[in-house]
Amino acid sequence: MIRIHFTAEDLARTRVGTTVGAAAETYQALSLLDCPDRTLPFRPWRTRVARELGPEVRPLLALLPRSGPAVDLFTLVGDTGNIDEAAESLLATPAHRLREELGNLRFDPRHLPWVKRFADGDREAREEVAHALRAVHRTAVAPWWPRAAAHLDAVRADVARTLLDGGVERVLETLCVPLIRWRPPVLEVDHPRDKDIRLGGRGLVLVPTVFSRREAEVYWDPSDDTAPHVLSVPTLTDPVAAARLWEDGEPPEQALGALLGRTRAAALRATVHGCNTTELARRLGVTPAAASQHATVLRNANLITTNRRGGAVLHTITALGSVLLESVPGGRVR
Repeated sequence: MIRIHFTAEDLARTRVGTTVGAAAETYQALSLLDCPDRTLPFRPWRTRVARELGPEVRPLLALLPRSGPAVDLFTLVGDTGNIDEAAESLLATPAHRLREELGNLRFDPRHLPWVKRFADGDREAREEVAHALRAVHRTAVAPWWPRAAAHLDAVRADVARTLLDGGVERVLETLCVPLIRWRPPVLEVDHPRDKDIRLGGRGLVLVPTVFSRREAEVYWDPSDDTAPHVLSVPTLTDPVAAARLWEDGEPPEQALGALLGRTRAAALRATVHGCNTTELARRLGVTPAAASQHATVLRNANLITTNRRGGAVLHTITALGSVLLESVPGGRVR
């Protein structure tokens, strides 16, 4: 069990994050595919995806530990939603950071020589992993991400409402029960490791995830004493609820995507609960400039409105945009 100790200052600084990023979600997705006995909520997705992966994913499979903690790609490459940016960040990661991250993990002995090459900064090994990361994302994550992103938006909105109604402690009380339990001033997280974490006044970032087993994870950057700890929270623990993500037999690029284009349809969904341009870019996996262009097209069509909030802008769906989402399969506004 992981025990996260809070102070009053930590509670005041606890917030909800957006995503663990394309790299971490992709790595977690491959872990789900590699452990079929623990993926009941993901069975329909796994049935469709497993047969489509080829031998190019083997380098990433080699980085799945046999037991214990996994590779923390969230800390290594960040939370970018663009898998190409994540892969480039991985290629540029200093060798000492990779050695620190991989040094205590339990890999298959057959893969240890290759893992050591990768950790020592071997360019060919790194490029193999980057290629595998893109291949897994292309097959297992990207086709499903518009629906997954809408699901995460709804989860974050529910957390935000709980925060407004009951404060941070109410959020912690209702967070992924029974896997996570709030026993003031300690948050208990079911986990194979036994560890006590003291936040030191930096607070905690709560990040909901889709491609995650029934296990929360705590991420932190040991090289940055000012960065807060991040708790990734699985959101698909119930097979019945999870089935909604995989229903209808096909990925969700259906009527709305055909009408607006896949990225612009995802942009419209992202504005249901409001977001600024930087958040929109992160959710779409595009640059802020491209996100701004998509927002302009949607605004000109009266599907969203844009209002300035201090130094940023807030994009919010209009009544017409909501009607459009409500009118297509899978587009229900939540």
